[in-house]
Amino acid sequence: MKMTFWKYHGTGNDFILIDDRDDHVHLSQALIQQLCERRFGIGADGLIILRNFDGYDFKMTYYNADGNEGSMCGNGGRCITAFAKAIGKIVNEAFFSASDGDHRSIITAESPITVKLKMNDVQEVEVHEDFIFLDTGSPHYVKFVEDVTSVDVVSEGREIRNSSRFKKTGTNVNFVQTSGSELIVRTYERGVEDETLSCGTGVTASAIAAVVNGKLKADAGTVDILTIGGKLKVYFEKEDGGFKNIWLEGGAALVYKGEVHI
Repeated sequence: MKMTFWKYHGTGNDFILIDDRDDHVHLSQALIQQLCERRFGIGADGLIILRNFDGYDFKMTYYNADGNEGSMCGNGGRCITAFAKAIGKIVNEAFFSASDGDHRSIITAESPITVKLKMNDVQEVEVHEDFIFLDTGSPHYVKFVEDVTSVDVVSEGREIRNSSRFKKTGTNVNFVQTSGSELIVRTYERGVEDETLSCGTGVTASAIAAVVNGKLKADAGTVDILTIGGKLKVYFEKEDGGFKNIWLEGGAALVYKGEVHI
């Protein structure tokens, strides 16, 4: 059978988008893995299915490139918002369900498409001697370095991800450099098991971690972040014991629409 798909990217973090409002698409783990494979498939960091869901504009189901259903994907949430607008499901705002709960998103610009996504509040942050660990919809290990360009992200990230603490469920690993009031972030993503050009939940975790360890002022409110794939902004309010009103903003672009035989 033929399946129509759309390819989107959010600052280089790329996804296969599928419109399943008719609830007829059922993909195996092996097939998702094949579709995301860059040499023999379409190629993507993940696959996202949009479905109808009572009380919401839509439901977002996200699969990692390894074919397993994943946790929240921030750039994916921004891309599915742009996709929902393109297929006429929303106008400029969305209220949708994802693996970590409810999310709101707003299209803040249309040329090029820019999407602002509300993330869940963060109440718990683990501070260790050489890293910070927190969950922003997905688990993130954040390590601050002097020169992020010199880090072997794949080798070091894979070693941390497969360490005794994280081997069973995995973790994303972020290497972060401060540059004035800006952060430069590179991320190793579990499920992709490689470096990606950008990670939405990762830059969100990195911004919060930078406040927690004093790299950025607590009242910063907005953090500009540079990834290999482009620029993102993280907004937040710090309160006793955690962070609230966290938003992730950046571009979300259609790459192409196609059909694949499955």
